[in-house]
Amino acid sequence: MGRATDDIEDLLRRHAPQVLGALVRRYGHFDPAEDSVQEALIAAAEQWPGDGIPDNPRGWLIRVASRRLTDRLRSDEARRRREETAAALTPADAFVAPPPGEGPAGTGPSGLGRAPSEDDTLTLLFLCCHPALSPAAQIALTLRAVGGLTTAEIARAHLVPEATMAQRISRAKRAVRGTQFRQPDARDRDQRLAAVLQVLYLIFNEGYTATAGPDLHRTDLAREAIRLTRAVRRLLPQEGRVTGLLALMVLTEARTPARTGPGGELIPLDEQDRALWDRTAVAEGTALAEEALAQGPAGDYQLQAAISALHDEAERAEDTDWPQILALYDLLVRRSPDPAAALGRAVAVAMVHGPQAGLAEVDALAETAGTAGTSGTAGQRNHRLDAVRAHLLERAGDMAAARTAYRAAADATLSEPEARYLRRRADRLDRPDA
Repeated sequence: MGRATDDIEDLLRRHAPQVLGALVRRYGHFDPAEDSVQEALIAAAEQWPGDGIPDNPRGWLIRVASRRLTDRLRSDEARRRREETAAALTPADAFVAPPPGEGPAGTGPSGLGRAPSEDDTLTLLFLCCHPALSPAAQIALTLRAVGGLTTAEIARAHLVPEATMAQRISRAKRAVRGTQFRQPDARDRDQRLAAVLQVLYLIFNEGYTATAGPDLHRTDLAREAIRLTRAVRRLLPQEGRVTGLLALMVLTEARTPARTGPGGELIPLDEQDRALWDRTAVAEGTALAEEALAQGPAGDYQLQAAISALHDEAERAEDTDWPQILALYDLLVRRSPDPAAALGRAVAVAMVHGPQAGLAEVDALAETAGTAGTSGTAGQRNHRLDAVRAHLLERAGDMAAARTAYRAAADATLSEPEARYLRRRADRLDRPDA
């Protein structure tokens, strides 16, 4: 029964953004559409374990959510008329519930007559990344509507109070209310695409290494990010940024089987059993990385994918081509001020020129992070900086300083598996025979 429940939950998570996209495409009401989808998901979670999963689960969800939404819209329309407010936001024929057994099937010049089996998730992505929204709002809305994260999870990822994030998401929904549900025009595609790719990468990262909680890896989010990136690539097959991001995700996800031990403990990259890596995914990701580099000037995603490919192609940790990785990081940090890239470069410097050279790079980054004040971003950087500093101090033979840095990193992270790993490293250094 537990397995069946898990399967239903996975199915609902996968279909939720598609159902929301179908409703927003037809009715144009983001907030009530999301509420109606949530009601349909609750109904499915209650009925399907006993009645069985319907033959067309997405159609079932669209039908139920549409009926809930039309009831809500009728009620709102009646209230607006009673209060003599502005004209209704949607035409009257939009309130006709779909016939039993069918999803919404409206007609008209705006494309409302498309079949409900069509996946609207991609268009929903572009809607969430509307230029009227700030980058922070774009990310929050997409994580909520498409990524399926709760408001609390999004708030933790951004290190802000949940109430603050809830207000940000509500404002974003109001800002896109009434926006035509369509693919962006060519003139604003690049701007919207950059935001979409950034959000997809954030969803993937939250899935690959959860920012908080008991689990290191949230497979559902990582796989959803890859699925959505594949959808974007089908739309834009010649766009190097898209191909590069997909390559980066696939190559990174390929290591998942070796990232944790039997008890869920974290295993770092250089200690992983590479025989457990998904070699089919490695081959696909490497081919995508090569294709991305051939599709135009190398951008951030293409360079990160090339670095990841070099890691994955090495049969043993000691076979890693660190000089080439350092050269790629040099290009990457010249392009982008991203602190994560700079920290990755510091590790590469240590692997090529020794731990003391790497520590000098980390110290310089720590000084820069310190000038950022006590913001959440700076706090996140300090966690990673302390973890890398601890590793390099251990390699340099300064065990006392390494213990202190490991414990500082463990205290700073919200991820329980990461904290346990860092504390184990510190405890191991307490034993002379470790």
